[in-house]
Amino acid sequence: MTCDICGGIFDGILIKYHDILPNMPITAIQVKEAKPSDKDYKLSDSDGMYLLVKTNGKKYWRLDYRFAGKRKTFAIGVFPLVSLKSARESRHAAKKLLAEGVDPSQVKKERKRRSTVPTFEEVAVKWWHHERDKWTDSHADRVMKRLADNSFKALGKLPADQITPLQVIAVIKKIEARDALDVANRVKQCIKAVYRYAIQHGIVTTNPAGDLDGIVKARKVTHRPSLPKKELPEFLNCLEGYTKRGRILTQLSIKLLVLTFVRSIELRGARWEEFDLEANLWRIPAERMKMKVEHLVPLSQQSIDVIQRIRVITGRYELVFPSEVNRIKIMSDNTMRQAVFKMGFDGKTSGKSKAVPHGFRATASSILNEEGFNPDAIERQLAHQERNGVRAAYTHHARYIDERTKMMQWWADFLDAQASSYWAEHS
Repeated sequence: MTCDICGGIFDGILIKYHDILPNMPITAIQVKEAKPSDKDYKLSDSDGMYLLVKTNGKKYWRLDYRFAGKRKTFAIGVFPLVSLKSARESRHAAKKLLAEGVDPSQVKKERKRRSTVPTFEEVAVKWWHHERDKWTDSHADRVMKRLADNSFKALGKLPADQITPLQVIAVIKKIEARDALDVANRVKQCIKAVYRYAIQHGIVTTNPAGDLDGIVKARKVTHRPSLPKKELPEFLNCLEGYTKRGRILTQLSIKLLVLTFVRSIELRGARWEEFDLEANLWRIPAERMKMKVEHLVPLSQQSIDVIQRIRVITGRYELVFPSEVNRIKIMSDNTMRQAVFKMGFDGKTSGKSKAVPHGFRATASSILNEEGFNPDAIERQLAHQERNGVRAAYTHHARYIDERTKMMQWWADFLDAQASSYWAEHS
């Protein structure tokens, strides 16, 4: 026979202190020392809360209550992860919800559901990994940095399914306020793409950035400075004499840029393996192109002559235009730009317009269109994105290749004629 107060066996019946005095709150010691029996049993605390002791020795905090006329049980937690003090605090919070007409079990269920939804940052990182194989390394880095710098602070830690259009608008407007309109548009498009991915993978059901087109104010378009046709002769003459003030490789890079009117990054990133001089063709791989489509550049005889001269200088490297400081890195974007400025085409020298490397694309396009070349062939040679959806489906890197080959040779001959006209006039 054992003491009834302490709990024990009397006449074969398990007697517990709280079976005798059920209104007395339990103590932390009693919770800790409660032993398993051959049947589950409860140690009552107060206000419907009790410790359920299982036959395997595990102990669970529970709260019995009524809601909407039905008896329900709220699972508070497991001892010792949840102490007696913490359990009572949870009971108090549950009772407060009940007083407000809210079911605590439903609240817990909703919180658990939310905890399983990844945050916006987690979804954004998954989207980035899903897309990055389509991008160059530098572009992939820019996309992630843009998102991290502009959206993760405000949205990153929030569950992806809880973000509203107003929250996205707040992020966009904050970027817009610093007059970074292009960044604002790009961040908006990235958020929209992240949510498109999230919908496709069953993470969310709506896109808070889906209807935000036009939310960023438009900026007046300013085109990059391009060289007028009338100034081409003088420019080509200045370029011919550039080696008196700069490197020959820089001069040749500008010559090839003018002859091919590719984008500066496409030229500066060129590798020797891309050139087939027997076929008079330069194949720029898709991963180096802005639109991620292989681009063919028919090479005029003048372009091949320039390339052969460049090969003598950098043919032992992988890159056609390596950096002077580090031969495994490409030439800086600023190298050609400063060279053009040194020749006086900086917008400050009297009688000369301002010109930048990218502007030669506009110069070539303008002149070729004036000369009556097929506009579609010109656009294809400029590697511009096809805006018509049906036509885009059939656009191919080799489209109009015969026309483009003739056009590129005409363009090179035209440049020679412009250079000759300057020398004839000033001789």
